[in-house]
Amino acid sequence: MSDAMRTLTSEAGADDPLKALHAVSEMRTELDRHEATLVRRARNLGMRWQMIATALGVSRQAVHKKYGRR
Repeated sequence: MSDAMRTLTSEAGADDPLKALHAVSEMRTELDRHEATLVRRARNLGMRWQMIATALGVSRQAVHKKYGRR
């Protein structure tokens, strides 16, 4: 886990709900970015959409729609 994610994880448990919500929002953005990078790496390694979809727990169509046209 990156230092940024460790910090955000800690902040997500803050007593201040606004601070915690901001941290959760930032975590979501960071995770989306990381997921996109991993999908691109998997595709560059020749992995099929179905394999990626299974790893993400979604349909092949869903993952292709989200990442296929980038």
